[in-house]
Amino acid sequence: MRVLITVSAWATHWSALVPLGWALQAAGHEVRVLCPQSQVGAVAGTGMIPVPVLDGLDDSTRLRLQYYEEAVAGIWPYPWLPLHPITGAELSSLDEFDLAHYREHAEPVFAARRASSFDAAVAFARSWRPHLALHDPASLEGLLAARVTDVPAVLCLWGPVGTHEPEHMRIVPTDHSGSFPRYGLGEFSTDMVEYVIDPCPPSLAPPTRAHRLPVRYVPYNGCEPVPSWLLEPPRGRRVCVAWSTALSSMSGPKSYLLPELAAALGDSPYEVVVTATSGDVAGIGEVPASVRVVERLPLRLVLPTCDAVVHHGGSGSTLTSLWAGLPQFLPTFASEQTATARRVAGTGAAVHVLGHLADRTTVRAAVDRLMADDSYRTAGRGLREEILGRPTPAEVVPRLERLALS
Repeated sequence: MRVLITVSAWATHWSALVPLGWALQAAGHEVRVLCPQSQVGAVAGTGMIPVPVLDGLDDSTRLRLQYYEEAVAGIWPYPWLPLHPITGAELSSLDEFDLAHYREHAEPVFAARRASSFDAAVAFARSWRPHLALHDPASLEGLLAARVTDVPAVLCLWGPVGTHEPEHMRIVPTDHSGSFPRYGLGEFSTDMVEYVIDPCPPSLAPPTRAHRLPVRYVPYNGCEPVPSWLLEPPRGRRVCVAWSTALSSMSGPKSYLLPELAAALGDSPYEVVVTATSGDVAGIGEVPASVRVVERLPLRLVLPTCDAVVHHGGSGSTLTSLWAGLPQFLPTFASEQTATARRVAGTGAAVHVLGHLADRTTVRAAVDRLMADDSYRTAGRGLREEILGRPTPAEVVPRLERLALS
């Protein structure tokens, strides 16, 4: 079977697809991953073949536009303005970005690039003739290519936010390029998504009208050597602090909480491990001796040794924390992350606050609460059991094979 995968430019979107791609290849199927040029190294680094033909509006710009429109609509919840959608600069007034001018002059340029990306996906599919297409929510090229070549398409969710959400937190973009009508399929609607692969535990099943194919979440957060200290027993109860690789570029410099988080937990009785990118680590400054700071330590390595985790509410961090059965503290700065955090908190496995409310006192109190109240750990372990009860990616492959033959 030939399987076409399309993925957006966001690095963690590819990470969510890796275990399923491995399972397909291990079953003997051919896999090709259509991606932007920026994803070539990430795709090739996981042993799969990249086809760098996709393009369009990058996800940071798309999300900044979404946040700007939230502010215009009066539902932006933070005490500062969102970033300039195009430049990423801080705004002192919403009037500094002319949305009407963008719609008239810039959006058509992005739409043309997007149309070219859709055309490239269709051309590849017509040439390669896949039996099945998989795509992440932000990469509709796979859906269009499948529709044009008359093969099934499956959208692969990356977390507890689904295909049918309120407009201000949608993860499936609008087809501003008009590519679906150009190929005779009518205006794009999320109701065109017929199948979704859902990696969430049933208690966090995201909203969708599509047919749901459950899969066990298998974490992939990169591959790094296991540090020697991680092989030794923790000195005490351990808390991991993990932060987004690109949150500041979408939500602004005030969303960079690492220094506050490290300071809040520095005099706690816990062993604290902070993991982030080299750039974010460099910005922390001096930290207490009780805080260990490491660069890009995969969460799947460190979380099984921890008692609690603090992070920004990203889907990968959330599901990896659930896979480890941990209680979570989630200060959030974006609509999707806030929805994820609220849903996890609703299961009793997390404490959530909007990010601007996460001062040192609040952070310390939340982590102390997670450590002292066993109900959070019990809820986290319950969600882990739900995850382990789902079919593995290898067990989902036969279902995809039957779908391709239907």
